[in-house]
Amino acid sequence: MKHYEHFFANGEWCKSTSSTRIDVVNPATEQLVGSVPDCSEADVEVAVQAARVAFASWSVAPPAERADLLSKLRSRLEERADELARMVSSELGMPFRMAQRMQVPLPLGDLDQVIRMVREFEFNGRIGHSLVLREPIGVVACITPWNYPLHQIMTKVAPALGAGCTVVLKPSELVPSVAIALAEEIAACGFPPGVFNMVTGRGATAGERLVAHPDVDMVSFTGSTAAGKAVAKVAADTVKRVSLELGGKSAAVLLDDADFPVAVKNAVNFCYLNSGQTCAALTRLLVPKRRFDEVARLAVQTAQSFVLGDPFDDKTRLGPLASAAQRERVLGYIRRAEAESPLLTGGAESPEGLSRGFFVRPTVFGPVAPQSELAQQEVFGPVLAVIPYEDEEEAVAIANGTVYGLSAAVWSADEDRALSFARRLRAGQVDVNGAPFNPAAPFGGYKQSGIGRELGLQGFEEFLETKAVQLKPSAPNPSA
Repeated sequence: MKHYEHFFANGEWCKSTSSTRIDVVNPATEQLVGSVPDCSEADVEVAVQAARVAFASWSVAPPAERADLLSKLRSRLEERADELARMVSSELGMPFRMAQRMQVPLPLGDLDQVIRMVREFEFNGRIGHSLVLREPIGVVACITPWNYPLHQIMTKVAPALGAGCTVVLKPSELVPSVAIALAEEIAACGFPPGVFNMVTGRGATAGERLVAHPDVDMVSFTGSTAAGKAVAKVAADTVKRVSLELGGKSAAVLLDDADFPVAVKNAVNFCYLNSGQTCAALTRLLVPKRRFDEVARLAVQTAQSFVLGDPFDDKTRLGPLASAAQRERVLGYIRRAEAESPLLTGGAESPEGLSRGFFVRPTVFGPVAPQSELAQQEVFGPVLAVIPYEDEEEAVAIANGTVYGLSAAVWSADEDRALSFARRLRAGQVDVNGAPFNPAAPFGGYKQSGIGRELGLQGFEEFLETKAVQLKPSAPNPSA
């Protein structure tokens, strides 16, 4: 990376008027690798007005034209796949081999889904004597997090552009390189000026200016529940549409007939995915009380198999957390939990042999009380809470007993039993017996885990308005 001084608006790189810089740090080495501007109010104004002007023509462009440009973008991003994965590993800390498998293939898959939908979607329909039109909502502010930087950008930007909206993106200031690369490729593909724009900066500055701007018609935000509440409050003043993908405290429930060795390994792996920095992470493991000791042993065994270290070392399975602030936040949860629950492995001590980097040891607590802080709050680090239950009724109550409802998992030898249990869970998506993620299905949360959906048809429709046009009914034919 380098020290950037520009933002992207109206098809050009524009020098920021802000004098404030944001350092970008490699979380594995703690070394400065670059910086970006904390874009000013004037910068945001330039980007929003470019999007507003471009909307007039882009919103009526033939869907096939929009799909062709997105297809061209996909090809160009695929050519840079290893480079993009390396950017993520350097700025986020995810092991490079894992970044190659996830951080680029996922967004390319997102693009594939959107391109197909744009080509096939029925934008015009009819109900009786009314035309029902699906039209782009307008200028969309896309505010994205750092944990899956290109994927989270693509789940918003691709369907918004495909629907005919224009976009102002504010990516995370912690991991900005892939967003800059995306802007470069959009420019190279020949998208009309102003269709895609990007400002860098912190959420409290550039982000809040975007959310409050009267010429922004919709905000699509991914981040913490606390930040999502703030976005909703600011957006309410101009009655914008708001789509929020927020936090989670997801439960993996092992029913008494589950394959425990397979299920525990799967749950721990998912908990620690991306060093625990995954909103849908299965951070609560609910197990039958009489089999707690067996599960605890299996969980500790799996946790201790994770190797921490350099993201570019093939042996590394757990990278650092994204920032010093994030590490301190997670360590705070661990220290407080140590006073409430038995520590089975890991803890707040620094990992052996790692004198630099924002590393946290893979940690397991148990038994954990369902109402404790560790079982109720999103930690966003490699920390698992093992919670025993007496029967299925209590398991359902514990699984549903948080303010979150993003995801869950259930394991049983009887798939029908597992499905029946899954129907009782108040979560936006539930995995049965380790079923894989489906990027064509809608993704989003119940309760304080969010509003709206991303991915799939439902995610595409978030960026459309519905208009009914009443036509005068034809007079009946008297000779009929």
